[in-house]
Amino acid sequence: MARGDLSNDEWAVLAPLLPVQAARGGQWRDHRQVVNGICWVKRTGSPWRDMPERYGPCKTAHRRFTRWAADGTWARLKAQVVALAELDDGVEWDAQADATIVRVHQHAAGAGKRGLTVTETQARESIGRSRGGLTTKVHTLADGRGRSLATLITPGQAADTRQLIPLLALVRVPRPGGAGRPRTRPESVTADKAYSSRANREALRTRRIRATIPEPNDQIANRKRRGSLGGRPPAFDPIAYRRRNQVERGFNRRKHWRGVATRYDKNGANYQATLDLIEMLDWLRAVPDHKDPRDRT
Repeated sequence: MARGDLSNDEWAVLAPLLPVQAARGGQWRDHRQVVNGICWVKRTGSPWRDMPERYGPCKTAHRRFTRWAADGTWARLKAQVVALAELDDGVEWDAQADATIVRVHQHAAGAGKRGLTVTETQARESIGRSRGGLTTKVHTLADGRGRSLATLITPGQAADTRQLIPLLALVRVPRPGGAGRPRTRPESVTADKAYSSRANREALRTRRIRATIPEPNDQIANRKRRGSLGGRPPAFDPIAYRRRNQVERGFNRRKHWRGVATRYDKNGANYQATLDLIEMLDWLRAVPDHKDPRDRT
């Protein structure tokens, strides 16, 4: 087992969740070898052709990654691992929202246009243009330990505040034992000033989710200018707000993977699948009876 490969404990949890080969067709190459090869490419940010031979043909790894990205397998695997973590109360439902900017490498800027303009293609593939060049923004709603409950990508110039409600709509964690509807509502949401808007606060209030979001100075001034018509200031808990750094720590962990810190995927679905894969591995540490080998003495 090379550095960075899945440990035996991690593989014992993940193996039963992977797709099973159909009765007809050629023999699949071993899942563990291929998944380790995919992880090597995403961890190092190297081209697929540079993948070491011990992981098998690079075309096999690339084909399996893109196929599972297209049919939603990586997203399903992440959801199943989160559900396993919830069996042991491994999910902290004090959620935190944040976003981070990712630079888009020049090799990721050539997706097929298919009759679309360059601007329309970049919007479809979640690539934006700013003074810093081509960028993608990663929006995340994380649990109290910075592990992603929901993630979506947009062009880099997209506003953070408009993504909070879509993120909440993506949260679906099956109940322990599979009984009842999946859980979709965190107990609270903590976010910075970029998420302060009337629409966001009303949406959280309607779903009975506590909001810990500070007001920016312009909103405070506007409320005071209107006097009694401006309403009361929103509730804010500065003690709870101190824990917002967990979602930023989660971003830091993910950006240790160079395939996340810099986007090399041309297709937006492939970059989303890259995030799903890495976030799934982050959740593996919370699965019951799974021990992280780095915690051993």
